[in-house]
Amino acid sequence: MSGALEVLQAGPGLSLQDAGRPGWLAQGLSRGGAADRVALAEGAALLGQASGVALELAGMGGRFRATRDLRIALTGARMAASVDGRTLRWNACWLLPAGETLEIGAAQDGVYGYLTVGGGFDQPEVLGAQGAHLAAGIGRVLAAGDRLALGQDAGGATGLGLDPVARSGGGTLRVLPSLQTEVFPEDMRARFCTETFRRDARGNRMGVRLVPEGAGFGLDAGGRILSEVIVPGDIQIPGDGAPYVLLSECQTTGGYPRIGTVIPADLPHVAQAAPGAEIRFRFVTRDEALAAERGLRDALNRLPKRIAPLVRDPKDINLLDHDLVSGVTDGEVTR
Repeated sequence: MSGALEVLQAGPGLSLQDAGRPGWLAQGLSRGGAADRVALAEGAALLGQASGVALELAGMGGRFRATRDLRIALTGARMAASVDGRTLRWNACWLLPAGETLEIGAAQDGVYGYLTVGGGFDQPEVLGAQGAHLAAGIGRVLAAGDRLALGQDAGGATGLGLDPVARSGGGTLRVLPSLQTEVFPEDMRARFCTETFRRDARGNRMGVRLVPEGAGFGLDAGGRILSEVIVPGDIQIPGDGAPYVLLSECQTTGGYPRIGTVIPADLPHVAQAAPGAEIRFRFVTRDEALAAERGLRDALNRLPKRIAPLVRDPKDINLLDHDLVSGVTDGEVTR
């Protein structure tokens, strides 16, 4: 082991997450993985390494300490962060010196923050992935006292930042028709596309509940829908008529009628919509959905080109630590 990251204090829902486990749907296991796959890619780009496993911080971070000098990247939902009291900018990479304490607070926008480390975490694979699938009982929520083994870091620069791909605050989500879309009356489908929903406080890695402006979208025929395969992005309408958008750890079958399916490119927007965020829906064609996915993948591939050195805010700089004039340090000592 080349060192460890110690969890001194853990927020609720702290877990290791990666790209998940595709290919197990027939065995009853959904893909799982990070709620916000874009944040994983941004963290990896900041550290100049391949996307892998990172710590997912669900609404709240925690306190951490490394047993060796460690490069870290902070992405996803913005959170207050500091090392031994020194403020760190989000969407950037930093050096966490051995023995110093990294403190990460509550989410200030969005829901899921991510802590990526140089070299990744040295964790065993289960069914082809290192991350936890909490709903399936693979891995677990982390707690104070846990020690996470670190992988070998090839090294690289720190003090770099990037402008994140925009995805917080809700907005308009693109939707494809599902097998049951036309079960809903035409006027209800039209209202679904004109109404503004608010993200409810109820939500987790399995899905989030949305509160409609007016009446619910329940169907008399809802009880006659047979259970069948469901996937992340499906918008289920349970008995109270409030839509649920399914996320990465959703179940694999369900019997609630689905009015549509949020396209994969827009799922990070759902995951990062904080309670109270406004959400709207717009049906698109399959070609538009595929073009959106290609656009997102291209944007992720271009991330390394968007990394740039941080420009520090002068108020954060201790001027006595710098030579402002050649040969002058603190006004008292000349060297």
